[in-house]
Amino acid sequence: MKLVVAGPFGVGKTTFIRTLSEIPTLHTEEAMTETGAPVDDLAGLSGKATTTVAVDFGRLTLPGEVVLYMFGTPGQRRFFPLWQDIARGALGALVLADTRRLADSFEIMDMVEEQGLPYAVAVNRFPESPAHPPEVLRAHLDLHPATPLVLCDARERGSSLDALIALTEHVLHGLPPSAPEQS
Repeated sequence: MKLVVAGPFGVGKTTFIRTLSEIPTLHTEEAMTETGAPVDDLAGLSGKATTTVAVDFGRLTLPGEVVLYMFGTPGQRRFFPLWQDIARGALGALVLADTRRLADSFEIMDMVEEQGLPYAVAVNRFPESPAHPPEVLRAHLDLHPATPLVLCDARERGSSLDALIALTEHVLHGLPPSAPEQS
């Protein structure tokens, strides 16, 4: 099952995939440069020194032999054409959000919806992020009632797994039933 891990710049997508992958991850992180400073807003992202420039990839096998292939996408607008290519063939997307910059998630959710992908939202809890109850986050993000919303810490395996399970269940519930086998 191909899944996209999406979200704005600096929200924790690479960390999320590294935390969950059962294989060494493929990642295309590069050092942030002064050239990118005018377009990569580092407000609220103290200590951020690298950014994904193409894709992150990891794999996770769930019970029942369900294999999840996780493709992390860059969060900056200049990489959106690449994002569309990565999303092709995916069954769903996990959109990571940050309460310090919730409005940055709207553009990503719009892209996911334009691709017709079912998605769940995982609010990544950073130590300095303001905490809000899920119902407040759901209202602020203007989520459809059926869209799963979970809180997670991308550095913690159990918390990240809960977010991925919420997405996987959402995707599996939306798939058409299997056609009966012909005899």
